[in-house]
Amino acid sequence: MKTKMKTIYLAGGCFWGLQKFFDQFDGVISTEVGYANGPEGAAPSYQDVCHSSGHAETVKVVYDEDKLSLSGLLKYYFMVIDPTSVNKQGNDRGIQYRTGIYFTDMAQLREIRPVYEEEERRAGRPLAVKVGPLKNFYSAEEYHQKYLEKNPGGYCHIPAKYYHVAEQEKAGRFAKPRETAGELRNRIGDVAYEVTQNAATERPFTGEYDTFFGKGIYVDVVSGEPLFSSLDKFDSGCGWPAFSKPIEYSALKNKTDRSHGMYRVEVRSSGADSHLGHVFEDGPAKLGGLRYCINSAALRFIPYEELEEQGYGKYRALFD
Repeated sequence: MKTKMKTIYLAGGCFWGLQKFFDQFDGVISTEVGYANGPEGAAPSYQDVCHSSGHAETVKVVYDEDKLSLSGLLKYYFMVIDPTSVNKQGNDRGIQYRTGIYFTDMAQLREIRPVYEEEERRAGRPLAVKVGPLKNFYSAEEYHQKYLEKNPGGYCHIPAKYYHVAEQEKAGRFAKPRETAGELRNRIGDVAYEVTQNAATERPFTGEYDTFFGKGIYVDVVSGEPLFSSLDKFDSGCGWPAFSKPIEYSALKNKTDRSHGMYRVEVRSSGADSHLGHVFEDGPAKLGGLRYCINSAALRFIPYEELEEQGYGKYRALFD
């Protein structure tokens, strides 16, 4: 599928942290740090910018608007800046640390204005964030690109907790629903309830997905969190569905299981903490060597043709 790529330029203090912050979000295709909206001419150096060349430390963000709207991106932006501060963010002071939203497409103003006005109402006074067209952008030196990935201990005004916002939002989105045990049992069925809540194991060769190889994804039957793709499913002959890897490793958490006198690695969903099965190191070497042995009852299958309809449209890209 073709992505609807758009670009926005955001100045928000030290560009090291702002780049790392935006890199975490699904829908952000790429980021690049540089110097924007200063005098035209030769590309400035970092030293020039630090000595008041007039450029702002800025992050160029390329995003897929089908996955992340500009308004959504800007709400994240305002999360990590002080929009009323002039030429200062955290301990960083100077004109290069001014805040700004610079666009190259006038149509983007339709999304920028409502978010900006809402932030201004919240602040109760005019914002210092400059909104306007991009006049120029010069890429920063290579050592500045992904600086905090290369130097994890580097300083930035953005608190470290904000680098885990996407992870926390995902966990919250797929958390265990607020319902009684009886309501959950009625919704997913007795077998699924015993498997996911009490770590039971369905009898081998009885699960509906054991020998099923339809095109689509498998989600947690409790929360709907995406877990596995049919692209990674294989027939292990063990009597339960087997996968070589999850769609995203962050969707799973492993736990040591010493029950029944054995040593195994239990696999649970990250969001709802549902018991799913176990992972073993006897999978096909050509697929990475792992075998995620998962109970059918812990899963719900979403056919490829229904991904969009059921709210999992972005996972079509796995197959296209």
